[in-house]
Amino acid sequence: MTQSTPPPKPKPQVTLRPATPKDAPQIAALGSHVFTTSFGYSLPQADLQAYLESAYSISSVSSDISNPFITIIVAVDPTSGTVVGFSQLTRGTTEPCLAGIDNLVELQRLYVSPDFHGGGVGRLLAEAVERVAREEGFETLWLGVWEENFKAQKVYERIGFEKVGSHDFVMGSCVQTDWILTKRL
Repeated sequence: MTQSTPPPKPKPQVTLRPATPKDAPQIAALGSHVFTTSFGYSLPQADLQAYLESAYSISSVSSDISNPFITIIVAVDPTSGTVVGFSQLTRGTTEPCLAGIDNLVELQRLYVSPDFHGGGVGRLLAEAVERVAREEGFETLWLGVWEENFKAQKVYERIGFEKVGSHDFVMGSCVQTDWILTKRL
């Protein structure tokens, strides 16, 4: 009996583009949903709500979209026009464990709707952020990923990131440990 190889997964059917102010409500809703689903169980409710308001309110996302040091790329379902993922490149951030690394930039967020997990949307968003970073002359991409987010760690490892350190991520009274990962561009 011969084994057949499964057919290759089709490319995700999404459109990537820079975020616009009109995307803020959808990005805020998606960011809140993904963050709550992924991490909400690990935080006291008051800390979770305070973090969501500071990071994923429409006004906060609008501010990020208009910030010249931040680039947000959205993945849009062309059929519905719905934002199904986003990535955020943030310039000017660093961590002590990154001392001595020049020309670095942060991949601050890479979120995909659970309905689109496993379809390559995250990879497309990561590649788009890397392209922007390279075009701007950056040589190293870095990010923080929660030490207990094993699924995300595996994704980042598959696309070439390596652990170089850690830092505390504070949300209200809750202090969690994020691993700091880097990737040479």
